[in-house]
Amino acid sequence: MKLNVAQQEISFGTNILDLAVPEQLRKKVKSGIDWLDAALGGEGFTPSGALLFTGTPGAGKTTMMLGLADSLTRSGAVVVFNTAEESLFQVKMVVERLGLKSGFAVGQEAHVPTLLQKCEALRALHPGKPFFLIIDSLQCLDDGKYSDGGGGSKTAERALSMVTDWCKAHYTVALVIGQVTKSGNFAGNNKLRHIVDGMLELKVEEKDPDLAGCRVLHTSKNRFGGAGFKAWLDLGKGGFKEVARLGVGS
Repeated sequence: MKLNVAQQEISFGTNILDLAVPEQLRKKVKSGIDWLDAALGGEGFTPSGALLFTGTPGAGKTTMMLGLADSLTRSGAVVVFNTAEESLFQVKMVVERLGLKSGFAVGQEAHVPTLLQKCEALRALHPGKPFFLIIDSLQCLDDGKYSDGGGGSKTAERALSMVTDWCKAHYTVALVIGQVTKSGNFAGNNKLRHIVDGMLELKVEEKDPDLAGCRVLHTSKNRFGGAGFKAWLDLGKGGFKEVARLGVGS
């Protein structure tokens, strides 16, 4: 499923000053969560952006993404939270625990071409609205290359490329959760980092005794703004609350 992204229509050798940037790319979408918008450069999400979101087990990746989905919906966006990690009943119980009230669309589709087709059908029902796809997780996706549904060593790479191309073609935004190893390192090859426009990492603070137990959100890559941002967050029953930050808007 190779999508015809807009960049492919620009002739080789075109003068950069002759390019007209699509207006959709200039319309940033704020999440409604101050510290998360700051992590993205201060103005929120850029339409067409695909981000990889990694974190250590138990850091709260799913909790953060559910809170984001609810906040974006409250701000007027259409959001799909697609999970192949947990049952939707488990997700609903987390939503209840967090006290989320805005609601958002959910799915359990692991086959990427089918997932994107279903997203397009839903997007068509809401013309003009910002569209977000949150995927939990990259390692559970099937890119469709093998008819038996099995994966190969390049499955995650192909799946992530499909999602990224879809974002570029339709000015949508995707956040894809990726797994990490027991040591806290990202589980995947470096090609995955290059495919996406941004990379966020969530870990538990272990070095600073004053912030012990806090979650650290770190922007390690951001094509649409500066990287290096860090926010220390307290995770309670109602979700995340910022404690300190280093970077944009400090």
